[in-house]
Amino acid sequence: MKKRNILPCTLALAVIAAVGATGANAAKTPKLPIRPANLAAQLGDQPSFHRIVVQYRDGAREATDRSAAAAGITRALSRSGLAGTRAASASHLRKLATGEHLIRLSRSLDRVETEALLRQIQADPNVVSVRPDRMRRITRAAKAGPDVKPAYVPNDPYFVEYQWHFLAPDGSPTYDGGPNRGGANVSAAWDLADGNGITIAVLDTGITEHPDLDTSLGDAGYDFISDSFVSGRPTDDRVPGGWDLGDWTIGYPGAGSCIQDYSSWHGTHVAATAGAELTGNGVGMTGIAHNAKVLPVRVLGHCGGYESDIIDAIVWAAGGTVPGVPDNPNPAHVINLSLGGEGPCSAGEAAAIAQANALGAVVVVAAGNENTNVSNASPANCPGVIAVASNGVTSRRAFYSNYGAGITLSAPGGGIFANDGAGGAQIYDGFVWQALNPGDTTPVPLAQINPANAYGGMAGTSQAAPHVAGVVALMQGARLDAGLPLLTPEEVKDILVSTVSPFTVAPGASQPIGPGILNAAAAVAKAIEPPCEENCGPVATPISNGVAVTGLAGAAGSEVLYSIEVPAGVNGPLSITTSGGSGDVTLLVSRGEEPTDANAQYRSERPGNNETVRVDAPQAGTYYIKLVGVRAYSNVRLVARHN
Repeated sequence: MKKRNILPCTLALAVIAAVGATGANAAKTPKLPIRPANLAAQLGDQPSFHRIVVQYRDGAREATDRSAAAAGITRALSRSGLAGTRAASASHLRKLATGEHLIRLSRSLDRVETEALLRQIQADPNVVSVRPDRMRRITRAAKAGPDVKPAYVPNDPYFVEYQWHFLAPDGSPTYDGGPNRGGANVSAAWDLADGNGITIAVLDTGITEHPDLDTSLGDAGYDFISDSFVSGRPTDDRVPGGWDLGDWTIGYPGAGSCIQDYSSWHGTHVAATAGAELTGNGVGMTGIAHNAKVLPVRVLGHCGGYESDIIDAIVWAAGGTVPGVPDNPNPAHVINLSLGGEGPCSAGEAAAIAQANALGAVVVVAAGNENTNVSNASPANCPGVIAVASNGVTSRRAFYSNYGAGITLSAPGGGIFANDGAGGAQIYDGFVWQALNPGDTTPVPLAQINPANAYGGMAGTSQAAPHVAGVVALMQGARLDAGLPLLTPEEVKDILVSTVSPFTVAPGASQPIGPGILNAAAAVAKAIEPPCEENCGPVATPISNGVAVTGLAGAAGSEVLYSIEVPAGVNGPLSITTSGGSGDVTLLVSRGEEPTDANAQYRSERPGNNETVRVDAPQAGTYYIKLVGVRAYSNVRLVARHN
């Protein structure tokens, strides 16, 4: 096998890279050059590169002539001072679905050499933009160690033994005895939907056969990896089938600089959570949208996967056209990306996601496991995605999970350690459990798999994201069952955010992970809720007269709506106060309608959290109370009272 000097995998768990371009916009080239402000930011944490992505101007010879494009990059290499003893040349690989061109270099360049080359290419008036083809990796934070294995293979009816993440966060005891405060309430949603008629695309390492998995779309998937070292196949060609051939690095030729591990079967585990796990069959565990179809698309292999391949795969999965690849006969309604890497959202990623959204696909992305702000985690930081953070069984933010204003919501991904701490002994409840192939390198064939040892636990935002993807499939399937049109990606996002379960253990004010935890049953019910025709007020959390609501927390810019009913005949004032905690909130109040900053009937906006609104002679009706985070706040107390 020919050795490729691909960048080392510096993290075993990085974050994913989503990609895309809009059908209408994919063929358009901006009239003015797009110059990246910071080349170093484009490079992320990657030490070397041997592929670049170039966007040429309309009418430029390089846009239609492969030889001219390769020759132009080779000349740029020479101008960069890379024509000495370690001379480099370029070859044109292909045109991407976004209209950009993928160029391969004859040798890997270090970061200094790469920056020099990019500057030379940017100086070409025929070039609109250029960027390195970054490597992306799975966003698994950990897998259960050898001492954390199921004592037996649970039957479907007993999935509660291990799959706490599918249960309601109602304090019920879990396998390890602690109260469940972090589950996604999936089991309650199965009374309403099972994902029938919906297709989920899982862009990952592919899928393997397993006695407890539906792999019926395995052959219909596609392997988008265009590098033989990464794919493990004999050529750089893309091929039909979304099968996982293994991604091991221990003993894999040329992978010595990558994180050393056996094959992860990451895509199998992720697909099982979303819905591929057979459910109600009396075997093993359960999947969320278990009557949906899961379409595996292979984009990750040995040492990770290229952003350019992921970009094309996103467009193809959604039903868009990718040059050189047959159209997808099973366009996805939701796309899961449990992978990524450091750096800004690239133009290609943004374009691919926009095209997927325009085709109706909801794009769900793992936020990443670097315990840092998601603003530097691509493609979770791209517009048009649902960025998913990870919580553990206590509802606490998992110590590894990325955070920030760019997070859409949290979902169970596993906290690994007792009480969702940052260290200690691994526990069963610290992981998300699903089917796995037992092989160390290549997959064990189906006929040789013993279901007794073919399951495993993983933790990470990789595991949180497919919970959301599966629930989106339940929502859209419920719409089909009810004879309703499918929701748009933006409508799906709004429902998910508005139906979350609150955190029992709120995240720190400087590390927000959205408004709460995924609530499958509430989201599905909301998705098929009949339109309001009378007495239609805004969605708000009702509070009782004189009963304090405590422990309130929110990020800067967040808005939370409450309501209190004032009956006829009330004498004296209606008093609404907030107090305590840290941060700064503003209190807005209106009768009969949701208050906004522009039209609130009453307001209090002092520095800090001690706010008071007094309505001296309240009329009967519903008063809506909105808490707005001027700065991030926590442990705030809200009381509304009348006599």
